[in-house]
Amino acid sequence: MTLTCTNVTLRQKALRNDRISLYLDYYPAIRNPYTMKMSRREFLGIYLYAKPRNEQQRMFNQEMLNKAEAIRCIRVQSLINEEFGFLDKNKQKVDFLAYFRQKARERYEKWDCVCNHFEKFCGGKCTFGDITVELCEKFRDYLLKCKQIHHPNSYISRNSAAGYYSTFRALLKIAYKEKMLRENLNDFLEKIEWKEVKKEYLTLDEVKLLAATPCRIPVLKQASLFACMTGLRISDILKLQWSDFEVGPDQGYYIRICTEKTETEATLPISHEALELCGEWGKGLVFKGLTRAMTHHPLKQWIAEAGIKKKITFHCFRHSNAVIQISLGTDIYTVSKMLTHKNVTTTQIYADLVNSKKRETANKISLK
Repeated sequence: MTLTCTNVTLRQKALRNDRISLYLDYYPAIRNPYTMKMSRREFLGIYLYAKPRNEQQRMFNQEMLNKAEAIRCIRVQSLINEEFGFLDKNKQKVDFLAYFRQKARERYEKWDCVCNHFEKFCGGKCTFGDITVELCEKFRDYLLKCKQIHHPNSYISRNSAAGYYSTFRALLKIAYKEKMLRENLNDFLEKIEWKEVKKEYLTLDEVKLLAATPCRIPVLKQASLFACMTGLRISDILKLQWSDFEVGPDQGYYIRICTEKTETEATLPISHEALELCGEWGKGLVFKGLTRAMTHHPLKQWIAEAGIKKKITFHCFRHSNAVIQISLGTDIYTVSKMLTHKNVTTTQIYADLVNSKKRETANKISLK
């Protein structure tokens, strides 16, 4: 668009109720790229007292005039840079919270959790016009101090806060790409740093011990051992369908999935033993009846009954798969591909765990 506007003037319009409305006058008129209509006036929604009766009203008028002048200067700068986003008033009024819910439905469970936290943070109302750097920074502070949605007596961990804020920033990036936001707010936001924590995992002997221990919920045992053997996340196991299985050219079985967390398409070979854990071949979901709730208290109970003292979550089965594979000699690149990591440096963490285990083993032999 060719720059034609050279003058932006702050003007006043008298109203009937002893108020004055402030607006900007563009000369010559500029074309609105969203409506393709010529725009000459922009009403700012800022009003003055026509006849201020006291010092307080006079001070109010001066503050509003200063604010309007600041907007005028911003508009001049925008026009020089040929940025016309300020003309699209409709996007400012679009429900950001509804947009967030829609994106959350298209993704995995953590997005729902972050959306719930943001809804609580903003009091259930938020438009795109409300989304500013200051609001995002306040949400960052909120996450660092807030309590869990479903467990109001417990605060969320720092790493959970880091993950939630990372998800929120991913939403801002999407909104910017879809031109719902005028600028990429992430350029002005600081992430929440992750805190290094010990990655718990099971050894091969412990997995065998778990397999030999009866579980009160058979489908939980099947899915858990399947996770140990394949490294799949709970989000992918919950939605795994029989239609995702196929026989490869080598007559072995494969799973073709698009991982929910990283949206990575992958074809993963599985062993006959892992396939047996899925039960009888059928239609629809593979692990019918499995829920996330089972992966909390029932899982802990089963692990305790196996005599395992470690703090194991369902995600630890993924760690276990990686550590066991590397300890058995599988190269790190292959493990990275099997876990659908986007970067092999993520897999390197498990190699470091194995190295420390080798060190422990080496130190066990002593001639003293």
